[in-house]
Amino acid sequence: MLLPTVIVLASGRGERFAASGGAVHKLQAVLGHKRVLQHTLDAVIASGLPWHLERSGLAGMGDSIACAVHCSAQAAGWLILPGDLPLVQSATLRAVADALREHEVVVPVYQGRRGHPVGFSARCALQLQQLKGDQGAASVVRRYAAFELALNDLGCVTDIDTLGDLQAAERWLGARA
Repeated sequence: MLLPTVIVLASGRGERFAASGGAVHKLQAVLGHKRVLQHTLDAVIASGLPWHLERSGLAGMGDSIACAVHCSAQAAGWLILPGDLPLVQSATLRAVADALREHEVVVPVYQGRRGHPVGFSARCALQLQQLKGDQGAASVVRRYAAFELALNDLGCVTDIDTLGDLQAAERWLGARA
């Protein structure tokens, strides 16, 4: 059985993080004993799903998604995961992938908040490959009336955009340990 491919987006400029006082790119910031991006990749690897790290440096999120979907065009679908979600659980990735068997688009939801990774079935390939600019895949989510998958994973809605976000994630990791 073919599995969807997790696309980890790691091309953003991280301007809000720098503006908040970050001395390095947010994906390279240390959280616990690892860099933010490594936490995200560890969850992806633990999920057992195939994955693609998108680091092409294209101008917008839409361009990056289009490029990554094109590079993995034979996949059974895609889970779009920004690299700045270091607390996401591997079980969340598997749950979204499983829900794609019955739905065209799947959005994880934690306590009423939509999160990531957003899952897209193979039927969405053409629309994803045509994305451009900074808007990401919101237009595809709207087109297919996304299924909202309620999950108990704070990590699916916890991204690192500022130093304050990094500090909050550090406290959460400490409390979890």
